[in-house]
Amino acid sequence: MTDTLAAPATHLLEVRHSRFLAHAAPVEGPAQAMDFIARVADADATHNCWAWRLGQDYRSSDDGEPAGTAGRPILAAIDGQGYDRIAVVVARWFGGIKLGAGGLVRAYGGAAAECLRLATRQPLVAMAEIELACGFEDLGAVHAALITHAAEKTGERFEADGAHLSLRLPAAQVAALQVRLRDASRDRVRFHPMQPPEKHP
Repeated sequence: MTDTLAAPATHLLEVRHSRFLAHAAPVEGPAQAMDFIARVADADATHNCWAWRLGQDYRSSDDGEPAGTAGRPILAAIDGQGYDRIAVVVARWFGGIKLGAGGLVRAYGGAAAECLRLATRQPLVAMAEIELACGFEDLGAVHAALITHAAEKTGERFEADGAHLSLRLPAAQVAALQVRLRDASRDRVRFHPMQPPEKHP
């Protein structure tokens, strides 16, 4: 299981007079990631290098540092600690001593990794969306079961044959909800195919 951040985090690292300030935050999409990067990037810094990860989607930038010495190590720190849906910016103020490619990789990756290690984690829960149909006589049992299985009603419509509900709930709860409602309604509740699970904090 992957995690996101419970709250934004920062960490300052000094390496041979260069300062590296890491900022990390949870993000829900590429636009929000880029907005966070623009907001925390320091105009006075020598470089503002960054990376974000959103499921299979990711981007990184070396912002003028030698190719592969900043953005990729920041992304590697995100992945190495099992994070998803986060963005990390590491600002560097040059201290007069060149660090070399290996030194930059260690400094950018290290600042990002330590920032994430110290941050408060929040598990990402796989969510599923399902639809069910039931007769009016079973609505009471259905609503009681929704509460027990942390299901949120995202839509409902009433027709001559009964109620049709759209639900969102933790994917791990789907099978238990189906069993409970089949037992409670003597198999009268009908379930429609699920959407692919999504992960949400």
